[in-house]
Formats: sequence, C-alpha cells, structure tokens
Amino acid sequence: MNTRTPILSAVYLLLRKKNKILLMKRANGWMDGYYSLPAGHLDGGETIIHAMLRETYEEIGININENKLKVIYVMHRLTDKEYIDFFLTTESWTGVPKIKEPNKCSELKWFSLNSLPSNIVPHVKQFLKNIEENKFFSESND
Repeated sequence: MNTRTPILSAVYLLLRKKNKILLMKRANGWMDGYYSLPAGHLDGGETIIHAMLRETYEEIGININENKLKVIYVMHRLTDKEYIDFFLTTESWTGVPKIKEPNKCSELKWFSLNSLPSNIVPHVKQFLKNIEENKFFSESND
C-alpha cells in the first residue's frame, strides 16, 4: 500500500529596488543568523497570492496589490519534510519595509546583487542563482 506524503507549501517575496534586493536576518528559530527573503507557510484554504499578501504585511508591513504579484519560480524541496516553494515578486508596493516580527527577524537590509552576504539560507541562495540564469524551477535537498 502506498502512502501519500503530505507536502507543505511556502511563499517567498523577492523585492527589488534598483540593483538591490531586500533580505531579512532570521532570529530565534530555524536558521538563525542566516538571511532569507520575506516568507511564510500557506495557511489552510489560502491561495498562494493571499498567503504572500498576508506574510508580507505580517513580516515587513507593506501592502501589495494582488494583481501586481507574479510567481517567478517554483522549487520542490526535500528536507526532513517535503515542500513546494513559490517565489513571487512585484514592482510596486505601498509602505516602507520594516521589521514587524522582531522575535523572528533581527535585521532587514537592502543588498546589492553584486555583494550578497555569504550566510543566505541555502535554498534561497539557490533560487537567487537560478533566477539570474533565467531558470524557473529547481529541486533541492537542503
């Protein structure tokens, strides 16, 4: 008898401002001290777009018009759990990004694409490399 593996889903937001991207330094939990994109899990009954809108406001306090969000990348990630990650972007938002969950984030900073920190969450680093190479899907075991 085959058993089906439950698959979790997460959303990530790539915000660009000129030649810079916004990264958050994780704190008090998983991958402390590593940079990642604003992100979060989908709640039950929630679409990818609505999860991204919710997570973006909860984590960095900006609002995005749902029609301005675009899925740009998908990753199938096998860790101790199985994930399908959706990476989204937008060209416009309202508000100024700020840390709204200091219990999960110790720093919010714009980084030049030419000088990213070395301590980026591995699958986010893989995404950033692949998106620059115009790849839109990958698999990861991190």
